[in-house]
Amino acid sequence: MTRTFDLVSTAMAPAIWGTSYIVATEMLPDGYPLTVSLLRALPAGLLLLLIVRRLPPRDWLGRTLILGGLNFTALWTFLFLAAYRLPGGVAATLGATQPLMVLFLARAALGTTISMPGVIAACTGVMGVGLLILSPEAKLDFVGVMAAIGGALSMASGTVLTRKWQPPVSALTFTAWQLTAGGLLLLPMALFFEPGFPLPSAVNLAGFIWLGLVGAALTYFLWFRGIARLGPASVTAFTLLSPLSAVLLGWLLLDQRLSLEQACGAAIVMLSVWLGQRAGRMAPTVASSLQSKG
Repeated sequence: MTRTFDLVSTAMAPAIWGTSYIVATEMLPDGYPLTVSLLRALPAGLLLLLIVRRLPPRDWLGRTLILGGLNFTALWTFLFLAAYRLPGGVAATLGATQPLMVLFLARAALGTTISMPGVIAACTGVMGVGLLILSPEAKLDFVGVMAAIGGALSMASGTVLTRKWQPPVSALTFTAWQLTAGGLLLLPMALFFEPGFPLPSAVNLAGFIWLGLVGAALTYFLWFRGIARLGPASVTAFTLLSPLSAVLLGWLLLDQRLSLEQACGAAIVMLSVWLGQRAGRMAPTVASSLQSKG
């Protein structure tokens, strides 16, 4: 029951991240991706710091900055750059390579086993996301492609290192540290590249509150807790739920068309998520058995 609860609560995080697209396009000012990312991360991180009332010790400052930079600063910068330079379907499909990256990074950093079911699940997920949102007319841009791959690699690295570097604090405290670090790293970038941010309207403020409190503070607490309890290999397939929820929300709220091809892609994504978490659950058992035999 505990594992089922952990799986469901962890899966909620990327499913909620799928709301970011509709909130950003319908409720936030256009053309300020770094500032939007800053206002999503830093206030949420500072609020959580006020709640937990614990700062990272000196020997954790470097690792906290690295994790905040990977999980927030670099990730969101790459994602927005890819979104500007590529059609959404291409960016999301390239981003769906992240579970495959996690398998190999976890092998290098954590010594986990790379299982064939895990590789199959990851590759199936890329195909499912491609069917879900990739259009035949999609065009490639070198900078955009590199940014999309960089975003996937950034989140994959952050996911694995979040599991490798586990401080003796609660998941909520660890989330507060990383969000604040990521926001502080975004601050000079936003001020330099995006001056003149307009005064937010009531709708803008509602969007920021959703992205900050729910889309950052709550979801990353669930995500980091899931990584700690289940391991990166088990949770990484859940990231495929983000483009799936974005498409379903567009269909439900924006009256966007959902084709048979997209429905097949959605089914494949769900199959990949199921296979991925099962493969991730099996991997530590295989690794442990090999160690016992050795």
